[in-house]
Amino acid sequence: MKLLKAFPLAGALACCSLMMSGCSSVMSHTGPNQGYYPGTRASADILTDDHSSWALKPLALIDLPFSAVMDTLLLPWDYARSDDDKSVDSPRERILQSEKLNHTQENLAQSAPFPAATPTQ
Repeated sequence: MKLLKAFPLAGALACCSLMMSGCSSVMSHTGPNQGYYPGTRASADILTDDHSSWALKPLALIDLPFSAVMDTLLLPWDYARSDDDKSVDSPRERILQSEKLNHTQENLAQSAPFPAATPTQ
């Protein structure tokens, strides 16, 4: 505790780094299921992407080990979500499932063709 009082900037930096630990992992786990180790993959993708900002790359490098630890802790959660219905995460899958339930393709095949447009005089 005396060390934090002696070096307030170092203490603030340490607290901020602990609060931001695993940021990519937490962000990727709040959205749709992205498989195993999504935060680590996101940080690695930022580091290898040529279009990433030069200011973002050091932050991703700092976040990478923390995201790896957080992703490891969240492996049971990822495993439990891996068998979920994919239509929950994907709008495309929801639309395809809805079309199957409503027999959309069959109804379109049975519908009458559009009349030919004739110009009026």
